[in-house]
Amino acid sequence: MTDRRPLLRAFYDAAVAAAHPNTILAPRLRPAPKGRVICLAAGKGAAAMAAAAERHYLDTLELAPERLVGIATTRHGYGVPTRRIRVVEAGHPVPDEAGLKGAADTLALASEAGPDDLLLVLLTGGGSANWIAPSDGISFAQKQAVNKALLRSGAPIGEMNVVRKHLSRIKGGRLARAGKNAAEIVTLAISDVPHDDPSAIASGPTVPDPTTLADARAIVAKYKLAVDDAVRRALEDPRNESCKPDDAAFARARFELIARPRQSLDAAVKLAKEAGYETIDLGADLEGEAREVAADHARLALQARAQGRRVAILSGGELTVTVRGQGRGGPNQEYALALAALLKDTPDIAALAGDTDGADGGAGHPTDPAGALIDAATFAGMKALALQPQAYLDNNDATTFFEATGDLLQPGPTLTNVNDIRVILVD
Repeated sequence: MTDRRPLLRAFYDAAVAAAHPNTILAPRLRPAPKGRVICLAAGKGAAAMAAAAERHYLDTLELAPERLVGIATTRHGYGVPTRRIRVVEAGHPVPDEAGLKGAADTLALASEAGPDDLLLVLLTGGGSANWIAPSDGISFAQKQAVNKALLRSGAPIGEMNVVRKHLSRIKGGRLARAGKNAAEIVTLAISDVPHDDPSAIASGPTVPDPTTLADARAIVAKYKLAVDDAVRRALEDPRNESCKPDDAAFARARFELIARPRQSLDAAVKLAKEAGYETIDLGADLEGEAREVAADHARLALQARAQGRRVAILSGGELTVTVRGQGRGGPNQEYALALAALLKDTPDIAALAGDTDGADGGAGHPTDPAGALIDAATFAGMKALALQPQAYLDNNDATTFFEATGDLLQPGPTLTNVNDIRVILVD
């Protein structure tokens, strides 16, 4: 039987390449201003975006080095060499002290922007955790606890960010407020959120926020989050309301998306067609519980197989996991594990599920897996090792399962982030 793993990996690589800062950023950068370019970046691709901005301004435009300053706060292991823009590696998905310091320095530098300066904000997914600036009255430990509770709740990223924005001094438009004296605030963003909502990417630090404190309180209640009394008080304090469209901070602010999940999914769809597959494109904005979405996709694959069709089923978006066990993993690994349980008797079906940032859940290490692959070799390994997928699902322990079968997807840091890419091949 033909080994489909190289092709599956090619789908993943094509999705990543379509959203990499090295190829997409420079054409969208503004001309040099009269004064300085102050570059403030956050997220898993922040350092790569900062390095690309340096090449544009210092090498292509030959801007004097002293006129380019900035800070890029990214996930541990996602840093790259830079010349003028300082790189801070910080915690993700749980914030740490480095992110706290990076956010404070970012706010301070934004407040220094003058009427001749361009405030250039570069965002990718992960910025919400990287830029951690708790509201007054909330300790860092309390903010960390809220993040951990949200991560375990099964809440989609949009709802998580509603809460985060109302407990922050940098999210929900507040970075724009800090830099309001700049000649222009330009935000260039790589979207990692369903439907590409600017206020959700890195929790919208430079755009108006349509959500309210009441929305945040409702989400805390909906998921029965155990939060400290100080957090509850902060969510009732009108001073913590996020910035709305009439705020003067947005008078000279511009926001542009330079990459989105749809572009990356399109790259994978194109490759599938070139490989001779009929394609079923389920969209770039899927949400839902990983194992439930996997069950839906398994049914589609089995139906195509029964009809004798050669099909590639592709999807993007960001799935969630409601954590009930004590194991290791993330949404893509849990999706793949659920598929393995449902497709174990179908050697002519292979699949990949991976996060385009190179890490799926995990403990915040650059070596965390991005997802997993499954095919006939997986099913044979399950049988030889007497592995019961359901037992691992019950414990949310997909990483251990795929470590045993040798099927983890481990590309390392990709330096971008446009959500997940999932491909099922039916031969």
